Amino acid sequence: MNYELFLAKRFTATKKHKSSVSSPIIKIAITAIALGMVMMLITVATGIGLQHKIREKISVFKGHVQISNFDNNNSESTQNPIFIKQNFYPDFSEVEGVKYIQEFASKAGLIRTATDFEGVVLKGVGDNYNWSGIEEYLIAGSVPNFNNTLSKDVLVSTLLSDRLGLVIGSEFDTYFMKDNPTSLPNRRVFKVVGIYNSGFKEFDESVVIGDMRHIQKMNKWHADQVGGFEVFLDDFDEIKEKGREIYTEIDASLDSRTIVELFPAIFDWLKLFDTNIIVIIAIMILVAGINMITALLVLILERTQTIGVLKSIGASNWGIRKLFLYNASYLIFRGLLIGNVVGLTLLFVQQYFGIITLNPETYYVSEAPVYINIWHVLILNVGTLFLCLLMLLVPSYIITKISPAKSVKFA
Repeated sequence: MNYELFLAKRFTATKKHKSSVSSPIIKIAITAIALGMVMMLITVATGIGLQHKIREKISVFKGHVQISNFDNNNSESTQNPIFIKQNFYPDFSEVEGVKYIQEFASKAGLIRTATDFEGVVLKGVGDNYNWSGIEEYLIAGSVPNFNNTLSKDVLVSTLLSDRLGLVIGSEFDTYFMKDNPTSLPNRRVFKVVGIYNSGFKEFDESVVIGDMRHIQKMNKWHADQVGGFEVFLDDFDEIKEKGREIYTEIDASLDSRTIVELFPAIFDWLKLFDTNIIVIIAIMILVAGINMITALLVLILERTQTIGVLKSIGASNWGIRKLFLYNASYLIFRGLLIGNVVGLTLLFVQQYFGIITLNPETYYVSEAPVYINIWHVLILNVGTLFLCLLMLLVPSYIITKISPAKSVKFA
């Protein structure tokens, strides 16, 4: 007699006609797995999404790696220039994984309007500046064009425009101190052509983006001298390794620092998300596993007599355990399917409609970002299935303790 087929038929019949005892417990187990999967998908997608979004914002304004003169001492103003003619510019071919590199310069100044004033940092860029990152945060106007003659066009943040009453087309005076403190400051008149809002207070409250030639002229630099270079990488996850490679390839008089080194507090905070994600996943899998253990024990107890009959006709303990584990796998699959449908639906709704908002002063973003990766989804599903089945091996051992004589006696 094929006892596996016999028991499989009994399980099939049970799926259609569950007893009053096992039915609610099985439903609870499936619900726990579904809710656990929903929570894990949301946790991973939003946690990693927030990390990616903040990294992206910092790199837009600072690049992934900054190369500058050793003597600048991390000052907001690049006082000591470096020559633009370098062996790594414009193509950093010595290091694999570099997407592109662009020059910049910066100088601290003071904006003065008829009613107010504000300290700022003018970030000067050249005609090869990649505006694609900035354009995502542009809420009014357009990006400047620095291809021709010296331009007075600048980008300012929403924060600065609100504080100083600036709108598209507004012109304002900005004063920059000279090396000689007794000399009158340099005065420049700038015109607002675009307003951006990155949600990153460290940048929005001070950074004004304009023509680098203003800084070259005020600092009495030559046209082939710049404040530094911003290096952009293909893969942020390799930033530590690539940062070392870049440092070894540049001249000994130059220094290079990654944005992780420039903003250690922010990236240490982001690392906490990895811990939170791991803890939540562990808790969800544990809860799902406990519920599945309960459901499996109920199924075994309800079929004690059937197990006794199968043992009496020669069925092995492992063969019977496998059938119970197959049945448990079916329940886990159902829970995972429901959880994936619900979880991915919620994530896509958030991704396209941004229903859940955040405080940008705390999280640096105005809405919860979502990053959906098919490999993350597959790993969560396979990992949950594997770990739940692994936990079920222990309670299924109870089958080996069921005596055919005692169980069949009360059939």
